[in-house]
Amino acid sequence: MTVTTAMTGSRATGAPVAISASGLSKRYGDKVVLDGIDLTIPEGTIFALLGPNGAGKTTTVQILSTLISADAGEVRVAGHDLAVEADAIRASIGVTGQFSAVDNLLTARENLMLMADLNHLDRREGRRRSAGLLDRFELTEAATKPVSTFSGGMRRKLDLAMTLVGDPRVIFLDEPTTGLDPRSRRTMWEIIRSLVVDDGVTIFLTTQYLEEADQLADRIAVLDQGRLVAEGTAEELKRRIPGGHIRLRFADEGALHAADALFDPVGLVRDDEALTLRIPSDGSVPALRAVLDVLDGASIVAEALTVHTPDLDDVFLTLTGQTRSSDAPADPQKGNVR
Repeated sequence: MTVTTAMTGSRATGAPVAISASGLSKRYGDKVVLDGIDLTIPEGTIFALLGPNGAGKTTTVQILSTLISADAGEVRVAGHDLAVEADAIRASIGVTGQFSAVDNLLTARENLMLMADLNHLDRREGRRRSAGLLDRFELTEAATKPVSTFSGGMRRKLDLAMTLVGDPRVIFLDEPTTGLDPRSRRTMWEIIRSLVVDDGVTIFLTTQYLEEADQLADRIAVLDQGRLVAEGTAEELKRRIPGGHIRLRFADEGALHAADALFDPVGLVRDDEALTLRIPSDGSVPALRAVLDVLDGASIVAEALTVHTPDLDDVFLTLTGQTRSSDAPADPQKGNVR
């Protein structure tokens, strides 16, 4: 299955490709981890890869970022062929893993300067870039404090700042907000958005938080048992799942009953006490317009109208719930897949 990430929003179709993979496969012994997946991700976009534990998300990141080799497939990252230009890819990317890679014995500034040295920056440029990142991530006041004193959110910000020292054009974020409180998570979301909007980088994001993908990603793919089972924008994926509806509320029973008679009774739900009518719908604009046209044609006015569509929880469970092993269930907490 090819994941074609043509943008439908502000980032337009036709952008140069930042990441492409064809027939990407990986196995460990008899276990197939990736089963011939295809990816095409344009520059300057955020792409999210979802999947239960063991689906192959981290393995995909490790292969694309040159950390491990694939058994089969062709990969290009930032214009470079993985098979022959791995060093060039490493010079063009940044990787933030599931766990912070900061040194607790060093200060924030010392951690950044260490990364500057590893990126072969001269001392003056290293200091300049470190100062800029400390300011951008609101860590200037804590610059001389040991990282051991930092909160989880501060560590994660510093970890991402260290990734940016080398000025990467493609950034892999492997579950970057795991373990953060809601406020710190939203701060990270703002930073991630700014990397794309202000710097034009490409973000490859894996996450266990479905709300995170919904909020950030231009395009989402669902990986299950090593195969891509769906892809699209968040709204496209939601419309694929049954359960969406339009809810109309009326001023009196007369209007409610008159409206009830206008629509196909299959799936229709009328609530006489609440004076509401629930009409199955995919939530699209044409579907909404069709309902309003029917009401207008009968001169019936609804007091209120709301559109309800399945969320990414529903998408995820529908696409992977039937094949997930019994020892890896979905976490009942909304928006969090374990």
